[in-house]
Parts: sequence; structure tokens; C-alpha cells
Amino acid sequence: MALITNAPRGTQDVLPADSYKWQYIERTALDIASKFGFREIRTPVFEHTELFARGVGETTDVVQKEMYTFNDKGGRSVTMRPEGTAGVCRSVIERGLVNDALPLKTSYVVSCFRYEKPQMGRLREFHQFGVEAFGAASPSADAEVILLAKSVIDALGIPDTRLEINSIGCPECRKKYQLALVEYFSSRTQSLCETCNGRLSKNPMRILDCKSPVCKEIASGAPKILDFICPDCAEHFDGLKRRLDAVGVNYTVNPDIVRGLDYYNRTVFEFITDKLGSQSAICGGGRYDGLLESLGGPKLPALGFAMGLERLVMLMERCECPFPEPETCDLYIGSSGDAAAVEALKLAYKLREEGFKVECDVVGRSVKAQMKYCDKIGAKFSVIIGDNELQSGIVEVKDMKKSEKEETTLASLVDYIYNKLIAQSIEGIADSFDENFLIG
Repeated sequence: MALITNAPRGTQDVLPADSYKWQYIERTALDIASKFGFREIRTPVFEHTELFARGVGETTDVVQKEMYTFNDKGGRSVTMRPEGTAGVCRSVIERGLVNDALPLKTSYVVSCFRYEKPQMGRLREFHQFGVEAFGAASPSADAEVILLAKSVIDALGIPDTRLEINSIGCPECRKKYQLALVEYFSSRTQSLCETCNGRLSKNPMRILDCKSPVCKEIASGAPKILDFICPDCAEHFDGLKRRLDAVGVNYTVNPDIVRGLDYYNRTVFEFITDKLGSQSAICGGGRYDGLLESLGGPKLPALGFAMGLERLVMLMERCECPFPEPETCDLYIGSSGDAAAVEALKLAYKLREEGFKVECDVVGRSVKAQMKYCDKIGAKFSVIIGDNELQSGIVEVKDMKKSEKEETTLASLVDYIYNKLIAQSIEGIADSFDENFLIG
């Protein structure tokens, strides 16, 4: 029988054999965020289209080319979320979170959708970990958000990343800068792509973010934003650099970083790797002080970042970063006969309530087939219950790793397994210590 359809192009399945890697990254990121005072927020996967048109920017590639937009049955235009920030801002305004204690710090793990050519590290459905902070204008807030991103990358053991920072100034700075860009690019319109020619009159800074090799080469000689920022923006940027210097974080000032979305101002930053080819950015973010107000909210400073989970998984695998071993079954309870199957089900339920990972036969296999399954799932211990065990109340527990067996009673099975798992854990810690000691 043929499969009726395959997964849509640009999407992927995260299979059980790999899902623990994703869970590890997500738990690590959210846990570190919580230590910085960021609490998780969850927003809808689709929003009214005008939110992204206004928030992300009508001149961006995201809005012009990449959004999954459709009319619902009520004739309303809705869009699958292309990024996380706009939805969080909408929620913060609509739910009155700006009236909470400031700064308001939020974190999230979300799926996002963009219609673009699928390639390594860039899919049409992708996932992001991100943070957004509201109500802090100080460069200390910029430094803290950057340090949070760095802490996640470091905790995951990802080597050889570098931090690049820039300031794209405020709206007043950019007025002067955009005039300089228009003057520079106007004499080169015949070489620019069609999209960039359209950007020249609407938002010339977008030309700096074009992926065309020809436009990139032309843009490399364009004026730099740092030559146009006002004294206040320059002071803010210097304040960020002083704070990064104070905590010993290495960085490079890259005047070519402008970010791909219109809402950014002042600080922008990226964490870069050379191990993923052209998809070098694993984290990007910055400040967007005017976004809440542009969406109908109060005038409140804000900043944040997002990092792609697909790229993190790919990068960690490529760099052979250590993932924790996936958790396996603590005890497999095999059974022979209907009465034993009932007892196995009852015992498994009881042990799960005590916090153990337990499986029992639900297929009706032979004992031999059950033990093959037990091996395949990597169970730490196994026990077989039959008529004799039910009558005597005594079972034989097998340590699957050591192939050793010991007797215990059904009544004391919970305590027995608990003590054995504790002993295994201690042995594992001791083995790890010995190994590290010998390596050291």
C-alpha cells in the first residue's frame, strides 16, 4: 500500500531517536533564561497579518516574499508566525503585561514558518529559542541579553563561536545614513538586482542585507552606519562595549550587521560559526525600542534575540558536542499467562507512580520475544512473572548490563529497584570521575 503523501517540502520530522537532543537544548536554554529572570511565554502559531506587516516591516523579504498568509473562513487575513518577537509584543500590549514590574523578561521556544528555498540549516518550518525584555534602556540590558545567549551556547559545549556587534543608531541617525546610501547606490542601479532597486526609494538599508553576490559586492563599499550615529547612540554603544570588556567577553565590531527585520535600532548582534557553511549565524538579536509603540502600545524600550534550534542541533552533531544519554527503561516486566500479565500491568502502574520508567508486555508476545524487546529498548533491569512467581511471591531480577540475577519479593520490588538504580548511578559517577582523573 503506497503512502498517500510525504512531508511538505522544507519540513522535517524529529524522530524518537533524536528528540532527546532537542529536549536537552530546549531545557538548557529555558533553564538558563530563568536564571537571568526570564519567564516562558507562549503565543499563537498564527496572527492577523497586519501584525507582521507592521512589526516585521513591509519592505523586508520576510513580509514581501516569505510569509505563509491566507484568508480564514471569515475572510480575515492571517499569517503563520515567521518569527517570535511580533507575537510576544502583541501579547504584552493586549494582556497589559507592561503594567507588571519592569523590566518584563520573557522567553519562548516556538515553531516559525517562512516560504523560502530549503537548504542546509534553513527550512520552511523551523524552531527558535528566543527572549524578549521590555522596559530597560540601559546598555546593561543589552549586555545581559548577549551574556544570556553566550551562556546557552557555552552550556551546550559549542566551540569556536564569535560575537559580532554593531549599532544601527536611532531613527534620526538613520535619516542621514539613508541619504548617504541613496547617493551611493543611485549611481549603481544598473548592477543592483530588481528587488534592491525597489528598496532604494523605500528602505535603502535593506540593500545591505541582500543575498545576491553582486549586491553584496556593491554594498561592501557603501558608507558605514557607525560614521553617522548620533552622540547618544555612540555613548550607548560605548557603554555596551565597556560592559562586555568588564566581564571578559570577546567581540568584534562588524559595521555590516544590520539585521533582516525593520524593527531594530541601536544595538544589533550575532553569534557566528564557521562550521555550517553559508548559514553562519546561530543567534541574532538586538534592540527595538520603537516596536511596542508602532503596534499601538506604550513607548517602552525593548530588546531580545532568537537562535535556531535546527542549526544548534546540526552544529552540536558536527562538533561532536556531548548530548546526555537518552533516558531508557528502568525495569521491563515480562509475563507468562493472563494472570501474570494482569499482575505485570498492576506492578508497572505502581512503579510509574513511584517515578520509575517501566514497561510491560501489551502485545501478547512469548517470553523469548519479550526479552528481545527488553534488549532493544535498553532496559536496565528485567523481571519475568509467571504462575510460580505469583504463587511464591518471589521474582528474579536481572541486571541487564551485568547479566547478574538476584531474588527479591514482589512486595519489595519497588524498594529493590530504587536501591539498585541508586547504586548504578553512584557507579556511573565513580567511573566518570576515574576516567576524567586519568585523562587529567
